[in-house]
Amino acid sequence: MDFSSLETWGYLAVAFFSFGGSFFIVAAAGVFSYMGHMDLATALVVAAVANFMGDNFLFYLGKYQKKEVMPYFKKHKRKLALATLIMRKYGVLAIFIQKFIYGVKTLVPISMALSKYDFRKFVFFNFFASIVFVCVIGLSAYFASETIISMFEGLKHRPWLAPLFAVAVLGTLWYVMTRFTKKR
Repeated sequence: MDFSSLETWGYLAVAFFSFGGSFFIVAAAGVFSYMGHMDLATALVVAAVANFMGDNFLFYLGKYQKKEVMPYFKKHKRKLALATLIMRKYGVLAIFIQKFIYGVKTLVPISMALSKYDFRKFVFFNFFASIVFVCVIGLSAYFASETIISMFEGLKHRPWLAPLFAVAVLGTLWYVMTRFTKKR
């Protein structure tokens, strides 16, 4: 086994970052699969299993390690309240929705655990939500790979665009998150 190849370390990276719910690693796995560096089915299965385990771990922490976890969320009370509102408003759909909302995806499983949501029910729906999340992101990136690759080729010729694009994305993300977490 060659431990210096993308095929080896790529799947480990997919597992590690998917455990934390990363959009980008799943999208990267889709693009690398398109380029022939990874197997799409294997990458998506690894990502789905790791994502499933990550959210179950967060739920477990919220349910059984509440005292140890809560100090880390003192600065995120508004986000925790938003996660609770999403859960109450959408119920089971919150498990699916939270996977796609950056900044809230780690809080919804903890919020559900704190609200005494049934662990078995969460695991059941989280299984399907993980599959949907990974398939939507991974397959979208796979089928949009030519566009994504050409964007990166364009950035090679105009490297000054990369920081502008990053600032625009982060600024938009910050604006959206602060807008939704503010009192109305």
